[in-house]
Amino acid sequence: MESYSESYKKAGVDVTAGYKAVELMKSHIARTMTSNVLTDIGGFGGLYALDVTGMQQPVLVSGTDGVGTKLKIAFLMDKHTTIGIDCVAMCVNDIICCGAKPQFFLDYIALGKNIPEKVASIVSGIAEGCVQAGCALVGGETAEMPGFYPVDEYDVAGFSVGVVERSKILNSETQKAGDILIALQSSGVHSNGYSLIRKVFTVNEQNLARHFSELGCTLGDALLTPTKIYVSAVQKLLAEVSSVKSIAHITGGGFYENIPRALKKGLSAKISRSDVQVLPIFDLIAKTGNIPERDMFNTFNMGVGMMICVAAEDADRAVQVLNDSGEKAYILGELIESDEGVILK
Repeated sequence: MESYSESYKKAGVDVTAGYKAVELMKSHIARTMTSNVLTDIGGFGGLYALDVTGMQQPVLVSGTDGVGTKLKIAFLMDKHTTIGIDCVAMCVNDIICCGAKPQFFLDYIALGKNIPEKVASIVSGIAEGCVQAGCALVGGETAEMPGFYPVDEYDVAGFSVGVVERSKILNSETQKAGDILIALQSSGVHSNGYSLIRKVFTVNEQNLARHFSELGCTLGDALLTPTKIYVSAVQKLLAEVSSVKSIAHITGGGFYENIPRALKKGLSAKISRSDVQVLPIFDLIAKTGNIPERDMFNTFNMGVGMMICVAAEDADRAVQVLNDSGEKAYILGELIESDEGVILK
């Protein structure tokens, strides 16, 4: 007998809409499947056969995150196909900072009203993010929560697991003064600082539709640009350059919070302000909101999505490998003996 509850539907939860959403998302999920996945969607758990061939001490690395108030931009623009990429990116980009390779991903979507086509759009982005990260979407949850979320709003969170050989876990304790810091360019704001952005621009449909010549697009399109996923490039770098010592994912807190997390005690990142290739969107935010530069670098990635520390003798080779992988990489700074964390002048 088909599952159906008229009483539950009257309370605001339509279980049949959930079934339709699952059917619509199946083709997107199929894009992420690998031979390691042992179950189809619909079970109580996703089964994944971890391949640790050739590994002596495999270590699992997990990461979880959401998209934050960037979702407000998606709501106003009624565009839901890219926000899932952000969700995947925020998880897998953290995982690779340990040197791990993402294996699988699960999502959680909570919404006020289950509109199957909208849910499928969100999942299409999650699937695209998983394809970019080379991991499988093995399961998820869609929770219809009337009275908790407005009918046209939702929240998205995700969880990913990766694996790394214990001896290859990146260790900042191997760092020394003179090591070089490499920047990987971001695609834009990524998924942090949107509460400030929404205040700066008084975000509404009219303002989001405004075209800025310096951006080459509308404000809305610039702000909704999905977070870049660095998995492929970093994996290639780790395979070809042995002296990678640490990686920092530049998220909320910007340079001043995230870079020190990837540094050995007693060492600081010395960065020349003129060497930071700041993207136009950040200049626009600072100018419009009259935001001090220190606050900008302590809130946003400023055009640097990731910072990678390598031995000085391998710096040029590392930049070449990253650029050959399709990223834009450049020398950002160096390590010096200091307890200041980040020295940006």
